[in-house]
Amino acid sequence: MPKMKSKRGAAKRFKTTGSGKVKRHHAFAGHIMTKKSSKRKRNLRQSAIVSNSEEKRVKQLILS
Repeated sequence: MPKMKSKRGAAKRFKTTGSGKVKRHHAFAGHIMTKKSSKRKRNLRQSAIVSNSEEKRVKQLILS
């Protein structure tokens, strides 16, 4: 049986950390930035950790 391919769209959006957690980027940072405060835009630039309830599903997409 051939190797399983990862879902490339998910693989480009998520990265795994050294401890095995999954990093993601925040949404709502693509456009229409003028109405958002500087603090909000600054916080959107930071990466976040995928929640525990979604982590198993995301790992299955990117590591399969």
